[in-house]
Amino acid sequence: MSEPVVTRFAPSPTGFLHIGGARTALFNWLYARNRGGKMLLRIEDTDRERSTGAAIAAIIDGLSWLGLTWDGDIVYQSTRADRHREVAEQLLAAGKAYRCYASPEELTAMREAARKEGRSKLYDGRWRDRDPSEAPPGVKPVIRLKAPLTGEIAIEDQVQGRVAWQNADLDDLVLLRSDGNPTYMLAVVVDDHDMGVTHIIRGDDHLTNGARQTHIYEALGWDVPVMAHIPLIHGPDGSKLSKRHGALGVDAYRAMGYLPAAVRNYLVRLGWAHGDQETFSTAEMIAAFDLPAIGRSPARFDFAKLESLNGHYMRASADADLIAALEQLLPHIAGGQELAEKLTPELRGKLLAAMPGLKERAKTLIELFEASRFLWASRPLDINAAAKLVLTQDAKAVIAALLPALEGVADWSAANAEGVVRAFAEQTGHKLGAVAQPLRAALTGRTTSPPIFDVLAVLGRDESLARLRDQAAPA
Repeated sequence: MSEPVVTRFAPSPTGFLHIGGARTALFNWLYARNRGGKMLLRIEDTDRERSTGAAIAAIIDGLSWLGLTWDGDIVYQSTRADRHREVAEQLLAAGKAYRCYASPEELTAMREAARKEGRSKLYDGRWRDRDPSEAPPGVKPVIRLKAPLTGEIAIEDQVQGRVAWQNADLDDLVLLRSDGNPTYMLAVVVDDHDMGVTHIIRGDDHLTNGARQTHIYEALGWDVPVMAHIPLIHGPDGSKLSKRHGALGVDAYRAMGYLPAAVRNYLVRLGWAHGDQETFSTAEMIAAFDLPAIGRSPARFDFAKLESLNGHYMRASADADLIAALEQLLPHIAGGQELAEKLTPELRGKLLAAMPGLKERAKTLIELFEASRFLWASRPLDINAAAKLVLTQDAKAVIAALLPALEGVADWSAANAEGVVRAFAEQTGHKLGAVAQPLRAALTGRTTSPPIFDVLAVLGRDESLARLRDQAAPA
């Protein structure tokens, strides 16, 4: 029986959880769930100056919002430095590592010489076989891995295929710095081994790290995890993803009114395909996901596709769920506080009644918020520029002439209001649109809304008549 799959997501907490990191976490989560395994979370906070508590909180919050749960306790890499040092000393004792006393000036000269000669190997190995008794006084050494000098190191990558490097081109890695602190390369290998990680799924900017870390695994006699290096996300024009393309934190997508299920669905399709299928339930994603189906070319981020997909998810969402999602967003958006303060059970009922019409047109929760504004706006309404163009004197006169007929409707409903408006249009020789559009502008302050008779119904008799009186031409 094969060993259980263990993946890990290991972000550095020097900023928010960006969209590329979120996709990496999603791929790790899906692969683990597909194989009945575990996904672990490790915070790589060894850069003490740049790692912040706020960034850690943002990463955890972003993963939670996306619905990506991890197994077990969070591992903080900074708490494991003693273990990392222990492994470095173990390699030293076994003759697999050595102390290097090269000065900063010597290292700079080596790098410059290597660049001039076009060599990728920057360190010349001068302390590899020297006796530490030759060390200059007062110099604190680093500990370097004694990497193979001949042959090649290869990774059978689940995405990239077989990738090989000549050992002669790879440096003897620093494992422990001169101040005794472990390097990233050593810490990652020790942590992945101790956490039982079987599959490393990460960005292809770590591909060369895969070779270097394999050297460490082999020196320790440890099994090398299966590796999958996924291409990075590019902008629509093929260039490196920037903020204008969508290289934002997950929190920004939440603030822009995207649903977590839609973001998750969009991210899974960034570089991974399952036939022509575009939308996936969580269960479908888990069942279908596999590493070899990830493409080798960078995926291109497309806001229009994300928006379209989000609109699909909004239309498919239960009305009550959308109200709950909107309510969670209110503290984070301009004008949200006003609705939060007005959200009585009565208004919540109106929102629920209007939701089928509202969600048909909205692609984000922000658009839904704006479209719902007519339900909770205070009188007199703020009429936008487009609606003001509709509310000409003639249009206001139409409203004034229609008002008595609407005031006579005792049993207020969409159907009864529609009957009155249609009869009025027929009697006065107006096209229905010439009556409905001024009504829409007067009732909502906008030129777009759910069907106008639904608007009348959900606002109710008293509020509808009061708003129409506000805009009607004086007799």
